[in-house]
Amino acid sequence: MFSGIQEILVLVIIILAIFFIPRLLAKGTAPKASETRPLKIIPKLSGRMRLAILASILWILLTTMYFQPWHKDFVVFLYSTVSPLLAGWGLYWVIIGFKRKKRW
Repeated sequence: MFSGIQEILVLVIIILAIFFIPRLLAKGTAPKASETRPLKIIPKLSGRMRLAILASILWILLTTMYFQPWHKDFVVFLYSTVSPLLAGWGLYWVIIGFKRKKRW
């Protein structure tokens, strides 16, 4: 009976420690105004990137409509949906890596 309550209290203490210990230790080191930068949460997407994301979503929807995985083999649906997407986005990832290193 008490072990459940103790486990919950331990989790609460750990969560509070994660949030408050860094604040207590960093009180003396306030960042200067010139060092702070606004965070970019969502990067601006180019037209090509938006088209690629839309094509990926359409691919998933079209293969879902064609294979109807709730009626037929789910594994074939996964292979035909996920494999081309992983190959395409993986190729994009590799090309971007080469372009950033200027080795292309």
